[in-house]
Amino acid sequence: MPNPTPVGRRGPLPLALAVAGCAGVLLLGRLLLLQRPLLSPEISTLSLERIRRWDPDPERRREASLLLLPATSSDDPARQIQLLQGQGWGPGPLAPVALKREALALEAQGLSASSEWKELLQRFPQAPSSADALYSLGRENPRQRLELLRRFPAHPAALAAALELGPKPVQRQQGALHLARWGPRWPGADGRLRQICSRPATPLGAAERGTLAAGLARLGDSTRALSCLGSGRAEPGQELEIGRALLKGSPAETKAGVARLLALSQGQSQRPEALEAVRLLAQTPAPTVTPAELLQLPEPLRQSAPVQARLVLDGGGNWRSVLRRWPQDPASWDLQWELARTALLKGKAADALALLQALPPESLPPPLAVRQLFWQGMAQQQLGQQPAARRSWQAVLQRVPWSYYAWRSRVQLGERPELRLRASGPIALPAQPWRPLESGQPQLDQLWRLALNLEAWEHWRQERPSATPSSPQELTLEGRLRQGVGDDWTGLGQLDEANLRWAGGTCPTTLPLQRALLPLRHGEAFTASAARHGLDPTLLLAVARQESRFTPGVGSVAGAIGLLQLMPETAAELAGGAVSGDQLREPAFNAELGAKYLSQLLSFWAGDPFLVIASYNAGPGAVAGWRDSRLQSEPELWVEAIPYPETRLYVKKVLGNLWGYQEKPRRSC
Repeated sequence: MPNPTPVGRRGPLPLALAVAGCAGVLLLGRLLLLQRPLLSPEISTLSLERIRRWDPDPERRREASLLLLPATSSDDPARQIQLLQGQGWGPGPLAPVALKREALALEAQGLSASSEWKELLQRFPQAPSSADALYSLGRENPRQRLELLRRFPAHPAALAAALELGPKPVQRQQGALHLARWGPRWPGADGRLRQICSRPATPLGAAERGTLAAGLARLGDSTRALSCLGSGRAEPGQELEIGRALLKGSPAETKAGVARLLALSQGQSQRPEALEAVRLLAQTPAPTVTPAELLQLPEPLRQSAPVQARLVLDGGGNWRSVLRRWPQDPASWDLQWELARTALLKGKAADALALLQALPPESLPPPLAVRQLFWQGMAQQQLGQQPAARRSWQAVLQRVPWSYYAWRSRVQLGERPELRLRASGPIALPAQPWRPLESGQPQLDQLWRLALNLEAWEHWRQERPSATPSSPQELTLEGRLRQGVGDDWTGLGQLDEANLRWAGGTCPTTLPLQRALLPLRHGEAFTASAARHGLDPTLLLAVARQESRFTPGVGSVAGAIGLLQLMPETAAELAGGAVSGDQLREPAFNAELGAKYLSQLLSFWAGDPFLVIASYNAGPGAVAGWRDSRLQSEPELWVEAIPYPETRLYVKKVLGNLWGYQEKPRRSC
């Protein structure tokens, strides 16, 4: 008779089943955890607090703690320390960020954070967050500041350290050279660069003068750039920067810029800088740059798209051969439009249509594709091709439904779309929705998803500190990252550039870019000022987007200041007394005066959007002389007949911004 199984012992099969069952339960639990939605700024504070306290996943608890930081007042470092304490565990990318943020919170409370900074440097010496450790510890050990400049040259902490180098004049000169190379737009860098150029601590060599001159050129200070460089020549890339800045200066500076760019193209014809110099020269009209000067360029450059397109515009070539040979070159796109615009203004619809159909819209960037399609429809309508015209306008709506040409296409299709300028009462602007970065780089996307925008930007700069983004995808990514750290001036400029480079971009593929092009900024100031003057606040947004890219401190060469770029004389008239530049840099004050001026223009022009926006740029006196019958029958053609190229573009940009702000919440691709 077999012995019964002893109590407390199991056979091999039940034991294996039990182990497999436990493993299956653990695996199922892990899968369920992984399937939970990722944390992001869309999660409520209450939910984040619950996750921080009770979630079984320590990584998720840390993410919740980091996401709660923006909701914590900067005046409450104790709460920030509470959120961050103990979160610097593990080797992952969030550990150095947590250590950095904890150290900063300790310092904000007046406590020592040297142990946290040292731990950060020891465990993560190459992480961008360690730049802040070197900066902080460098207060007591200057060698660590120099190590910061060497290891993280483009990091904001390095730029701040470069500006603070001293007190010896030689050290200040070293800091100026670093700023010129890596961050001439850093606050305070402009003054240091000018100071070192005019009073160097030690004699400057040609390379150093070229570095400082190029930095000043990137700031738009062409006068001091040229003075700093002296009689010498800089490296090709620096010469290009200096020449580009000089073209925007006085007539004498423009002449000097042309001479430098011509010399650059003559001596470096195989370099990319030479082709870019030629592109700038070809875009400069006669008599500043003549066809004869372009024909004296080296043969490869003379046979380039920019030169050949310019020669056609000046009446010396065949446009068809240029478009066929260089269909992807921006010079061909500009040539096509300038000739088509001229034909449209002369009433030569057949000629205009032939030009507009010479390049397929699928090969053009979105703004140029919808411009081509819209005017193709207008030419087809004039030639009696109504079905084809409707198809062209419907194609505009499918490609970029928020553009100026989408608004005008809907008008031509008989939809009578509303463009709101006035408002009978306050209108609240919608909240800016959070959007994922979708960079394809997991660490960068995670930092952005956790609202660690500064750390995301620092990570990007560390990965590619000296490379200038060139592809539209990279420009879009960097532009959005700059927006995330409050640099709308540069960020929106890069997004605009991406929009004009994304050849063949469809609405779905460029949707992140299209969304980022029209951000909501200074909503409280615009809403309040618009309500007081009976305006729709999107009108102020649309103007500010074009005037200043929402940068309160920006000033124009002509002297206009602030969000809505008001001239001090105009501002004084609107305010009923003298106003200072500092007042005009205040968003609320500037928005109030800008809203008052727009309201006056609306009354003066009986609400006509074309006349109002043109007057804001060129003045009502000039605009009064441009009025003709086309304004009522063909306002789009009236815009193209405006004699000031800047105002022509301005009207389309601002009205497109306005339509986009009002239409985006209601439409998608």
